[in-house]
Amino acid sequence: MPQPGKAENCNRFHRSRLALLGSLCLFLSAIEYLIPKPLPFMRIGLANLPLLLALDILGPGEFFLLALLKILGQGIIGGTLFSYVFLFSLAGTGASAALMYLLRRCWGKKYLGYAGLGCAGAMASNGIQLVLARYLIFGASLRYLIPPFLASGFITGIVLGLVCEYFCRHSRWYAAMGAGPQPKPPDKAPAESAPVQKQQEHRQGRRQDLFNADELFAAGLLMAAFFLLSHSLPGRTAQFLFFCLLARILGKKINPFTTLIFMAGIVFFNLLAPYGKVLAVLGPLQITQGSLLAGLEKAIMLEGLLMLSRACIKSDLRLPGTVGSLLGESLRILELMREKKNIIRRGHIIAGIDRLMLEMEAVNADDTKNAPYRKPRRSVKNMVLLGIMALMTAVMGCAPCFFVM
Repeated sequence: MPQPGKAENCNRFHRSRLALLGSLCLFLSAIEYLIPKPLPFMRIGLANLPLLLALDILGPGEFFLLALLKILGQGIIGGTLFSYVFLFSLAGTGASAALMYLLRRCWGKKYLGYAGLGCAGAMASNGIQLVLARYLIFGASLRYLIPPFLASGFITGIVLGLVCEYFCRHSRWYAAMGAGPQPKPPDKAPAESAPVQKQQEHRQGRRQDLFNADELFAAGLLMAAFFLLSHSLPGRTAQFLFFCLLARILGKKINPFTTLIFMAGIVFFNLLAPYGKVLAVLGPLQITQGSLLAGLEKAIMLEGLLMLSRACIKSDLRLPGTVGSLLGESLRILELMREKKNIIRRGHIIAGIDRLMLEMEAVNADDTKNAPYRKPRRSVKNMVLLGIMALMTAVMGCAPCFFVM
């Protein structure tokens, strides 16, 4: 009997490591969503950092499973699961992961470093996305976009590879995985007061326990579909405010100033490509009706989906199946990462990510041993309440259209 126990522990360790890397993908992806982009499918590639790290940690099956977790997680967190953006993510990540894995196995560490792998992965991702954009969105006019799109992928791929190289050389977590040298331990960062932290966690936990995690997640997907199907700017604005209220009720932290600054940044970058009726002129900047409305729609849609994801994803979420189980575990760890994001400080980002991974590794191992999963209780009352929330989201999106008609 000892041998099956060892095999089970080994399998549990691999699943835990895979879920942890998946959560890092989603954590970096959430950060990347905060950076304005001229196209909805354009990516800087931060979420590919765990894929580069996994090349020497995971086997082929686990590596491509990690890529699948990244694709599905990005679709859920970003609310793009039902849009063409998910197709771009699927094709781009798939091509990038396949090429990087193939190059790593053919040339190894000696002849091809992370900078080359990152560049090759970025070019593969951008290339397949340009092909899709040619036939699905832009048509022949895409030729004006090809040079800057490929150039940005070339630069960001190399930069990401260099960041990965630096992380591998200085990360204690990566060294513990057996894939890198033992670095010197970094200086300790100031920790939060334990009593204050426990009090905050207790207060937030009481609010988050109002709903079953699976039921709340399902309701969130339904509300995301209603939100994406809405074509009215006033309707989406009402839905966005409703999602903010829901997130606040469930105990999630919201920074109104940061949210407004981010939305203003999206609108500003859209104003740089003017079209439609000129509303005002501020020096060299023309404020046109078309670009202003497009910027507002993008800002409200993106922030609305982020607020909804924040409200409807709980740390105890579990999904069916092997992939669903790993994705649910990644989402659970992601929620813990968000609560501990203050560990990453300006000027010490790499050390902060390393410290965050070490802490999540310890928390995840402790939860696996001491807190086995319990099937959540079903509540008809809460299911009805969540159904009412989804119905309210649908009505908010459709009501302004009826008034216009």
